[in-house]
Amino acid sequence: MARHEDRNATLAALTSSALLLPAYQGANADAPPEYTELGLRYSKYEEDDILGSKSFGGGSERYDIDIAQFHLIAPVADSWSVALDVAWEDMSGASPWFVGESGSGDPRVIMSGASIEDTRTEVTVATRYYYDRGNAGFSYTNSDEDDYESDAVSLDASFNSEDGMRSYRAAISSSWDDIEPTQDPLFVPNTEEDDKDIRSAWIGVSQIVSKNANVRSGLGYTYRDGFLTDPYKRNDSRPDERDEWTVSTGYRHFFKEQDAALHVDYRYFDDDWDIVSHTLDAAWYQNIGDDVQLVPFVRYYSQDEAEFFSVVADTSQEFYADDYRLSAYGAISLGLRLQHEIRDWRINLAAERYQSDNDWGMFGGDASPGLVDFWRTSIGLDYSFR
Repeated sequence: MARHEDRNATLAALTSSALLLPAYQGANADAPPEYTELGLRYSKYEEDDILGSKSFGGGSERYDIDIAQFHLIAPVADSWSVALDVAWEDMSGASPWFVGESGSGDPRVIMSGASIEDTRTEVTVATRYYYDRGNAGFSYTNSDEDDYESDAVSLDASFNSEDGMRSYRAAISSSWDDIEPTQDPLFVPNTEEDDKDIRSAWIGVSQIVSKNANVRSGLGYTYRDGFLTDPYKRNDSRPDERDEWTVSTGYRHFFKEQDAALHVDYRYFDDDWDIVSHTLDAAWYQNIGDDVQLVPFVRYYSQDEAEFFSVVADTSQEFYADDYRLSAYGAISLGLRLQHEIRDWRINLAAERYQSDNDWGMFGGDASPGLVDFWRTSIGLDYSFR
């Protein structure tokens, strides 16, 4: 039984970007790549087992996901580049089905059992045009798995000021998703077939403030329309529209004596489901000699709960959910990345530990028994045809 909607948002963000940057997101360079480059990545995502004290029937295994990624980017003529990104995911394990109360009144999760077996293939093709003071790119993505198919397009552009001190960027994207949950004798999904659409827009500006520092900021908006309920959660009924807004800012500073750079980023999120979140990222990029870079990083995340969330869902309401991803909680990630260049080769290693807790959040709310902790590791190899 597949569980597309249960995929952790952090996993999706990092496996598609931080571990292997898709070409259509690489809008920072104002000149085509000099060489063709190939990249391969393997990542392992493993959630901690849920404790017996938080579930009925004792403890249970949760998600294990293996991810393989391929990346190709190549220059075309003097002003263009093309790129191809392919990702394969193999997922197995169990997920929270709903939350009930024990005899003592404590909330406990009913797990789906080891019933999740799913594979996903995602393919992105992209092209980018570089002009005197910026660049523009277009991409198309198809994602296909047992119970879910998505088609998406995106367009982005950047423009630099005449003195090169400021850069303006904008992007728009749209996706069309078809949902067809797989059937199971025990866990019957709450729809047989449905769809949803997602539209997003983003604008941003970056400013060089000194020879060693720059700042950046951005505004984003996303509109979701269609079937937004999780088809595999028994006690789940969500509005069929969602408006989301983000405000982000960042600071970069290079320290010459240490031959290192500090990256700090903050993002504020708000939506009309009454979810508010704050994300703070900090990373130290330490160069070691000419060919090694070590990057320790930390991330803090906190969110408030959705207006229709309760630990044990109140199904008498029009909208209700006991999904832990809509609860109030806080989370901390600690990680380390290593990059080593050897002639035309580049080796990338990464490891991250993510832990969440209701008490770590900035907002009040009852603790959900379904919160997740996980490990993620990856190894990658890139080759440049110089």
